[in-house]
Amino acid sequence: MNDTPFWQTKTLEQMNAAEWESLCDGCGRCCLNKLEDWDTGEIIWTSVRCRLLDDATCRCSDYENRQAQVPDCIGLTPKEVRSLSWLPPTCGYRLVRDGEDLYWWHHLISGSRDTVHEAGVSVRGRTVPEEGMELEDYEDHLVEWPFEVPDTAR
Repeated sequence: MNDTPFWQTKTLEQMNAAEWESLCDGCGRCCLNKLEDWDTGEIIWTSVRCRLLDDATCRCSDYENRQAQVPDCIGLTPKEVRSLSWLPPTCGYRLVRDGEDLYWWHHLISGSRDTVHEAGVSVRGRTVPEEGMELEDYEDHLVEWPFEVPDTAR
């Protein structure tokens, strides 16, 4: 019997739907609004969360219908994961894409969905809602932490 975890033996394309969904660590970082510098293509992170992101749980409040409700929501597929440069360095999809292992706090390793929060990786308590905010006000909420690995997470 092979005890090697599926994420170490399968490519993103080989995973079934349950395996694919389980790679999400529940950090909520990908659900933060990002700005793109039109001249350079640089992605700039904000602490402004998607209106569907629950700040307490770091989960989408309407995952099944998210793309209908939020037209610019990007549904992650193997093709998207291979092309997106802005996936956080802690993202399970990105780690598997890059041939790296999951961090100790990922629920597939730890057995708990709380360790992502305990390790300081999630967006819990660090976001502001987008409701009622003008796009030009996003610049007041620029942050770098979503593209960093916290020391507590290493």
